[in-house]
Amino acid sequence: MVATNDTPRPANTVQLLTADGRFQPSDLAGEYLPYLERLDENDYRTFYRDMVRVRAIDNEGANLQRQGQLGLWVPSRGQEGAQVGSARAAKPQDNLFPSYREHVVGMIRGIDPVGIMGLLRGTTHGGWDPTDPAVRNFHLYTLVIGSHALHATGYALGVKLDGKVGTGDENSDEAVIAYFGDGATSQGDVSEAFVFAASYQTPQVFFLQNNHWAISVPVTTQSRTPLYLRSSGFGIPGVQLDGNDVLAAYAVTAKHLDDARNGEGPSLIEALTYRMGAHTSSDDPTKYRTEDEEAHWAERDPILRFRIFLEQQGVGQAFFDAAQEEAADLAADVRRRTMELPPPPPASMFEHVYSEPHPVMDEQRRWLEDYEASFGGDA
Repeated sequence: MVATNDTPRPANTVQLLTADGRFQPSDLAGEYLPYLERLDENDYRTFYRDMVRVRAIDNEGANLQRQGQLGLWVPSRGQEGAQVGSARAAKPQDNLFPSYREHVVGMIRGIDPVGIMGLLRGTTHGGWDPTDPAVRNFHLYTLVIGSHALHATGYALGVKLDGKVGTGDENSDEAVIAYFGDGATSQGDVSEAFVFAASYQTPQVFFLQNNHWAISVPVTTQSRTPLYLRSSGFGIPGVQLDGNDVLAAYAVTAKHLDDARNGEGPSLIEALTYRMGAHTSSDDPTKYRTEDEEAHWAERDPILRFRIFLEQQGVGQAFFDAAQEEAADLAADVRRRTMELPPPPPASMFEHVYSEPHPVMDEQRRWLEDYEASFGGDA
């Protein structure tokens, strides 16, 4: 049964903005309110611009895929609040491990959106270099569901063993955040990550975006209990927040990242949001979702909600017009540069498979060279 506009807010959910944009903290929001003191009006405007920019990129990515310019597109429409709030809460020294839908998280950290387009166009195996200082520790997309939760946990353990946590220096202590969806919580890799994170008290936050659908499987089938409780069996505390509330996503993530950097161990954040689009461009959500459900969540659009909040704070129409224009310009630029991406050289498929030269790669490279040479000089 789809909830109505009058549905009461869950008592166990942290929320700062109501669905209609009013600042009305929920009962559990008290400990997170001080983190809003780090923000000013410019930060609020930045949050809005972030969300609008990625919505424009999202629309452009979908168009490019339908026009045959991308092999696949993974929409993030509807999840902008959870992603922007959490990403803006991270510090430059933190490491962020995405799944494959965190487009705006990567943009906030410094990646060029064309890198995402190139990955989904098939012109690159990665799209960006996580070690590039301009990327600020944003790791590569992982399409194997849940596997990067282990990568993030291993990295967080390394951070702890290197003594980069709990020193009291907020400018050098590090934390790790791993993004994944509700479907990933049904994968063994995530449970194994919980085991190691709890055992070694790694400095990390597991950020679960519960968008209510693992492709066509509803979250009610995946779990009989709220997902934020799943980590408690491993000894990891969990909290649930309204993922369409960008301020709640920021404040809760800021608090738990601070705790991780201070040596208080891992935690799980479940951000309740909604995948307004398809799982990917190869999916048809009309086969398993109702129009009533989609309409219900459309009224809770994180961009619309935050715009109403900003209007109540006195932000005028000129700002919103400028944000839309900026987003449209960015999308047009990304489209143009995506169309100009050259095909990769065939030999690039053998690069970066192993960290060191490998005889199997050398053999396969020679085979390809001989095969191509067999067609003659004009091949």
